[in-house]
Amino acid sequence: MSSDGPIVIIGAGPAGISAAKTLAGAGERPLVIDENACPGGQIFRRPPPAFARSETQLYGFDASRARRLKSTFEAIAPSIEYQAETFVWSIEDRRLHLSTAGTLKSISFGRILLATGAMDRIIPIQGWTAPGAFSLGAAQIALKAQANFIGRRVVFIGTGPLLYLVAYQYAKAGANVIAVLDSSRPFSKIMALPALLTDISNLSRGLFYVGQLLLRGVKVQTAIAPIEIVTSDRGVTGIRYEQGAQQRQLDCDAVAIGYGLKAETQLADLLGLSFHFDRHQRQWLPVTDGAGRTSVPHVYIAGDGAAVRGSEVAEWEGELAALSLLEDMGRGAQKRAAVLRGRIDSLSPFRRALDEHLFPLPHQFAVAISDQTTICRCEGITAGQIRETVATMGEADINRIKSFSRLGMGRCQGRVCSAAACELIAATACVDISVPGRLRGQAPLKPISLSVLAGGGR
Repeated sequence: MSSDGPIVIIGAGPAGISAAKTLAGAGERPLVIDENACPGGQIFRRPPPAFARSETQLYGFDASRARRLKSTFEAIAPSIEYQAETFVWSIEDRRLHLSTAGTLKSISFGRILLATGAMDRIIPIQGWTAPGAFSLGAAQIALKAQANFIGRRVVFIGTGPLLYLVAYQYAKAGANVIAVLDSSRPFSKIMALPALLTDISNLSRGLFYVGQLLLRGVKVQTAIAPIEIVTSDRGVTGIRYEQGAQQRQLDCDAVAIGYGLKAETQLADLLGLSFHFDRHQRQWLPVTDGAGRTSVPHVYIAGDGAAVRGSEVAEWEGELAALSLLEDMGRGAQKRAAVLRGRIDSLSPFRRALDEHLFPLPHQFAVAISDQTTICRCEGITAGQIRETVATMGEADINRIKSFSRLGMGRCQGRVCSAAACELIAATACVDISVPGRLRGQAPLKPISLSVLAGGGR
């Protein structure tokens, strides 16, 4: 415990577990708060205990890491406090307001380390809210947590490493994967090759996934532009897209869509952190010193919640942020911190190549979103309504657009729609993508029933 209160870690994925291990090893007893039922994060999400699936079946190449992190957590469990199935819905000063199984409570903290991870980045198309349309992350959760497929005939569309990983996981599990439709272009992949060769291990994995999909007869197409998810009153029936000058359609009953990941930063916003705009990830990200410290002295951050760099880097960043925290308490380990910084920096060229060349975000798709396409599914706000609001107000600030249109006012508080909305606003107003800003985080970050709120729980 720090002199001014307990140390709290938000998140129990690779970054959170690594941070907890480091702090526990230094004699601290951190409180780890986790939204999931079990530690591991999204990448190492576990099925219910009754499901007999091995780590190799669940995690493939990452099975050994999954076993190691699980063993690590079990080893440190007596030395930490762990609160599962709990989320932070508000922060005031140095008090966290939590919800656990419908019960509210508040706790004080001295220092806090955010390891909140990332979530899917969606560029909406017509039909994306229909039954049978899922994000890539949701499709992966269905498979990992319940051994279920999202449909009988599945198409994966978007771009990024997760696109090929989840498609491969489905094909390996026996799903009928009709196609993988990637918006990135072959020439851009050639441009990325020199930097990709700096991490042969991850490059080999990606090539393995693509090769396995092709061997299983899955159609893999690049340089595509989605037009719409075709639907009926029963849900998804197909996907229409362009490739070159031709329009094509594939029949399917489920579509998984995603254009990479974006950092989950709402708690960082509530804590008052400074942000900067990252042009490679096209997102506002918390300002850090490169070792997990933020603009607020008692707040630290690690993993994909700081910037999306993958689970391996997240693990190193969790340890590094914990070492920074300990150093600020007068208990540093500079040699180990230098080693970790070197490891993280060594993978920077590879990550930059992914973002810039291999799987660039096709932000130009925002210009082509039809007026009738829903952007904010919580409030039912369409692209046409957003364009009209921008034109009427002569305004490009997303928070001003929100106040006049209800964009981002629903249950997800803009987590799902804000990235696409910023692209649409910037394109409509003919301004730089940084101009719309970011949706300000507001409590409650996640839905809480009035009955629970009225019941106290403080």
